[in-house]
Amino acid sequence: MLDQQIIKEIERYIELHQIEIYSLYESVDAEYVTKEMELEDFIENNREPEFQQVLFEFIDRSGLRDPEVYKRAGIDRRHFSKIRSSRNYLPKKNTLIALAFALELDREETDELLHAAGYSLTNSDTSDLVIQYCLEKRITNIHDVNEALDYFSLEPLMG
Repeated sequence: MLDQQIIKEIERYIELHQIEIYSLYESVDAEYVTKEMELEDFIENNREPEFQQVLFEFIDRSGLRDPEVYKRAGIDRRHFSKIRSSRNYLPKKNTLIALAFALELDREETDELLHAAGYSLTNSDTSDLVIQYCLEKRITNIHDVNEALDYFSLEPLMG
């Protein structure tokens, strides 16, 4: 049988080490919580409107009804319904560009819409340059835009 003194020393040893471990976890937890709060603050302070919010604000401002918008863009009703109702759905870039033309957005507004969905127009892509030209010259009829794209053997938008 172990000596009572040794048992007390073991108990004290365990107690001291548990306190150290608890303190270590407590500081790690506090550090983790601080970083988590910093991340949440960062997200909150830097979050921009989601794509659907931006799109439907433009639609509201246009005064057009949904069927007018999706018909002008050459999008079918089911696809537009998916865009409207599925919060996590992200249409292709060409679909958004077609919507921008349907809404007669200018270059800055189109950039805002594309940016909200994670897209952009670049000067290194011929298709993007044709789109930019049409936006700047206020060529908003999607058939005219598609003809310009076709002239350069590029894929049409929609419709």
